[in-house]
Amino acid sequence: MSEVEGIGPHALPGLREKVARIIEEASRQGASACEVSVSMEQGLSTTVRQREVETVEFNRDQGFGITLYVGQRKGSASTTGGGDEAIRETVAAALAIAKHASEDEFAGLADPALMAKDTPNLDLYHPWDISPDEAVELALRCEAAAFATDSRILNADGTSLSTHQGCRGYGNSNGFIGAYCSTRHSLSCVMIAEAEGQMQRDYHYDVSRIASDLAGPESIGRRAAERAVRRLGARPVPTCDVPVLFSSELATGLFGHFLAAISGGNLYRKASYLEGSLGQTLFPEWLTLDERPHLRRGLASSAYDGDGLATYAKPFVENGKLLSYVLGTYSGRKLGMPSTANAGGVHNLFVSHGDEDQAALIRRMGRGLLVTELMGQGLNLVTGDYSRGAGGFWVENGEIQFPVQEVTIAGNLRDMFRQIVAVGCDVETRSSIHAGSVLIERMKVAGQ
Repeated sequence: MSEVEGIGPHALPGLREKVARIIEEASRQGASACEVSVSMEQGLSTTVRQREVETVEFNRDQGFGITLYVGQRKGSASTTGGGDEAIRETVAAALAIAKHASEDEFAGLADPALMAKDTPNLDLYHPWDISPDEAVELALRCEAAAFATDSRILNADGTSLSTHQGCRGYGNSNGFIGAYCSTRHSLSCVMIAEAEGQMQRDYHYDVSRIASDLAGPESIGRRAAERAVRRLGARPVPTCDVPVLFSSELATGLFGHFLAAISGGNLYRKASYLEGSLGQTLFPEWLTLDERPHLRRGLASSAYDGDGLATYAKPFVENGKLLSYVLGTYSGRKLGMPSTANAGGVHNLFVSHGDEDQAALIRRMGRGLLVTELMGQGLNLVTGDYSRGAGGFWVENGEIQFPVQEVTIAGNLRDMFRQIVAVGCDVETRSSIHAGSVLIERMKVAGQ
């Protein structure tokens, strides 16, 4: 799917002009301030299963959303239309909402002095010139490689290829207007293995800004099959307190929970166990969590945040100590703190790590549970209590012994983060959070 008329860098001047027109219309209708997001996106996706094509979908969308202010009253509206009439009607709808809204002393645009002045090219746009037939062929090749890997692979649960490209613009009445284009491509394979009356499923995938950087379809298929076969013979283990090693794929979720706990929205709502924890040592002293928003081709890179503020590299945790919350303009005002340019989230979080890979961490663990799958949503962010269904592999004498299923792992995030023994060098790069496997000193494993 190559760059087409209307989508691509050539569309950015038009997006900026549309943002300016919407802001002008909001002012004309009586708004005291406003901010606007516009987008144009298109994508192609296909899914095959059992050597047959299940879906081929093409989507193309455009639209805009506006938030405007009448004093300290706020109203928002959106539309998929882009013409002058749609702009007038959507602005009027947002204005009507604002006039009926309650006053909020913290509402309003960010400080103009903090708006992004320069928007560097982060190399996020690499369209994939692929036809639906070619997409189907790649997905079928991926699945065929999985079936050929092992005779115990008897079923498939879907192999999907997706390619997406889009352009987005944001601006506000404080004078900031920014726009950029980006792409995202992925290939995933889910396979089912069967032996001795037991069935197990597992998957593998890759994602990238650049299609040529994706792992080959055959390698993704083989890896999905190998992972599924490896789980055959899984069984529960007796309830025990042991070390737990989270694979790098799951470790990203652990640090995602931490980001949620230090996010301004949860903090000012008093819905986080880390309220009032700024300056406290929450991790081992060797651990650092830092944000790198200007990473070229990064999956979460951005020159500005959702308020138009210039993003910048910074640590949230340094030497184990919490240095900063994750704040946008509004949540910062609610907490009496400046924004950290994180309206909309964190842009590429990096977790410091040592030089041991997962195999070395398994040897260091000695006896315990390697977790490769989590189920359920057993997290209470208010207390930090953590309880999830889990699957993985039992380890004895520093070696994997057998696959495990139907167990629950439990602990408290405050204790879990403090008891991190090591972070592996097997860093997960397919996520906005870059982390290696995480070894935790002790957790409750509930089984038989």
